[in-house]
Amino acid sequence: MKKCLVTGAAGFIGSHLVDKLVELGHIVVAIDNESAECNEKRYWSPKANNHKCDICDYEKLEQLFEGVDWVFHLAAESRIQPTLLRPEKAVAVNVGGTCNVLQAAKKHEVERVIYSATSAVYGRKNIPPLREDMIPHCLNPYSITKHGGEEFCRIYYELYGVKTTSLRYFNVYGERQPTSGQYAPVVGLFARQKAAGEVMTVVGDGLQRRDFTHVLDIVEANLLAAKCNKVEAFGQSFNVGTGTNHNMLELIEMIGGDYIHIDSRPGEARETCADITKINKILEWFPKINLEDWIQKTGGQG
Repeated sequence: MKKCLVTGAAGFIGSHLVDKLVELGHIVVAIDNESAECNEKRYWSPKANNHKCDICDYEKLEQLFEGVDWVFHLAAESRIQPTLLRPEKAVAVNVGGTCNVLQAAKKHEVERVIYSATSAVYGRKNIPPLREDMIPHCLNPYSITKHGGEEFCRIYYELYGVKTTSLRYFNVYGERQPTSGQYAPVVGLFARQKAAGEVMTVVGDGLQRRDFTHVLDIVEANLLAAKCNKVEAFGQSFNVGTGTNHNMLELIEMIGGDYIHIDSRPGEARETCADITKINKILEWFPKINLEDWIQKTGGQG
């Protein structure tokens, strides 16, 4: 049994991770400031030790790390388009907040820190399949600040010995996925629009391709990273994707329904598709859930 601390614990991915940790018998300290704009609901677990806390508040945050073994850091300004409007907030949360988490982990000699990074670091210049050794090409404040947090994780391992691992998530979908607002993740957005009897809004020509990864596969990657004691995992980054991708028109066809095209958005990649060789080999993680099968089963309703 471990004492685990999860930031962003009441959100989409964080709440699934908390549920799994509790199920496995771990003690869970759950932290969230309830600021995520796309989430219609907060998913606080009644079986966790819950705290409404901002990771930018170091004094309050640091006290919660007492006796913690594993830290899963998911809290972030986590949408591309809002960070174009508020880059200073992205810097404060994604860089400053992550540094706070790492400093608290260092002070309390935490065993492992698992950081939720992003595939957005690859940008447009890197050609899929995307590998961890490619040079980042950040297109927006979101990706550059999340990459900054990733670099802090690397440095905290190399300079201070904090055993960190960064997981670069590709497009995550599944139960509890955010659905509010025009910048909600696309699977949840399309499902909400269809359920409301609205036409689905396809950005640009709809031919941009994404690697869609189910939230429970993301949870499994976090757990394997926390348990991995191979030195090759420390201070390293790993893709968490499926190695396949779909364009938006294919996604529309899976869900079914009418759609319209809207203007393209700045700061977004044309195509993502993960090379998962590294995570297969070192963390022994393999994706299990297929997007089309999940949509057929659920209608895309998360």
